[in-house]
Amino acid sequence: MQYLAEIRQAWRPLAAATLGLGTGMSIAGTITSAIGPSLVADAGWTKSQFAITGALGLLTAASMPFIGRLADVWGVKLTALIGLVAMPLALLGYSLSGGSFAVYMAVFVAQSILGVTTTATIYTRLVVQSVNRARGLALAIAACGPALFSAIGGPVLNEYVETHGWAAAYRALAIFVAIAGIVTFLLIPSERSASRGAQKARRPAREDYPEIFRSRTFWILFGSMYLCNLPLTLYLVQLKMLVMDNGITGEGASIMFTALAGGMLTGRFVTGLALDRLPPQIVSFVTLALPGLGLFVLASPYDAPGIITFSIFCLGFSAGAEGDILSFLVARYFRTAIYSSVLGLLIAVTSIAAASGAALLSWTLALTGTFNTFLVTTGIAVIAGSILLLLLGRTAAPIEVAQQPA
Repeated sequence: MQYLAEIRQAWRPLAAATLGLGTGMSIAGTITSAIGPSLVADAGWTKSQFAITGALGLLTAASMPFIGRLADVWGVKLTALIGLVAMPLALLGYSLSGGSFAVYMAVFVAQSILGVTTTATIYTRLVVQSVNRARGLALAIAACGPALFSAIGGPVLNEYVETHGWAAAYRALAIFVAIAGIVTFLLIPSERSASRGAQKARRPAREDYPEIFRSRTFWILFGSMYLCNLPLTLYLVQLKMLVMDNGITGEGASIMFTALAGGMLTGRFVTGLALDRLPPQIVSFVTLALPGLGLFVLASPYDAPGIITFSIFCLGFSAGAEGDILSFLVARYFRTAIYSSVLGLLIAVTSIAAASGAALLSWTLALTGTFNTFLVTTGIAVIAGSILLLLLGRTAAPIEVAQQPA
């Protein structure tokens, strides 16, 4: 079957993208969510103080377009090398912070800027260059890396923190990420092995960016990604604190990590297969509207463990789906030569949204002491953002559909 043959032929770039995403900046939220409560308690920080660190995602937003352009010009291998070195060093830096908020913030800033070279903006380019007909499925496989880490590593990390403390957990993670980074680098094909489409002469930025900004599709995606990602900091960084506020114990939080990761894995594969077969704007609307339900339920007085688990699963499903959707739509509507430039801009929007959400969360926590106001507000925003994607429709003709064979 030709659909699956493409996946087999592209095994090396697909393996590199999967491992790179599963051990790169994309897992920072899971790590912080598992380690954060112990660190906050040990260092004596307040919840609102810790929440404001998410606003530093603006630094990621500022660097993301530059990193995306870098991948279009330098290629994936050289660009990813920056983050493959920076990530284990950042984790080691956290372990040596001694609970100092200033040191933690300094390391967080460095990670936010350099770590973005290990994100989907860079690694999904390997998939887009190599797979065409089964692109939705291939993107789902690559994007399952962070979900697998959350499903397997989240509970293990949570238990490790409870037993050995936050500093030891960061040191163990630094070793793990360093080894995974070496394997990832060796798997990434050299630029000579990349698809011919990626080797075409690249136009200067002064020609490419006007093309991007004139696109109606770009602005639809811009608005949708901002609204849908306002609650991002909640379930990627504050998950453990959120469920504990709903009466879930520290041990029970491990189940929530599994529910989140299970939802992400399910969302990635269901959405990836659907994108290869159904109208992408309909698939995008349905899957990205789902966390609105989860957010509203979490804000309600219904806090039975089963209901909380289902709500977290919904959040994970949509988070997993979004990774497929954004990469798929960018590859569908824009030239492969500017794929990372466009994706970098749009992921920067998600970082701005996450930072805005973190500031809003810090303010509402300080004002009310509960997550409810934030949950309702962002639930409405998510529904509105998912509706925007219906505007893509059939009239939103692609600028150029990439047709690069493996």
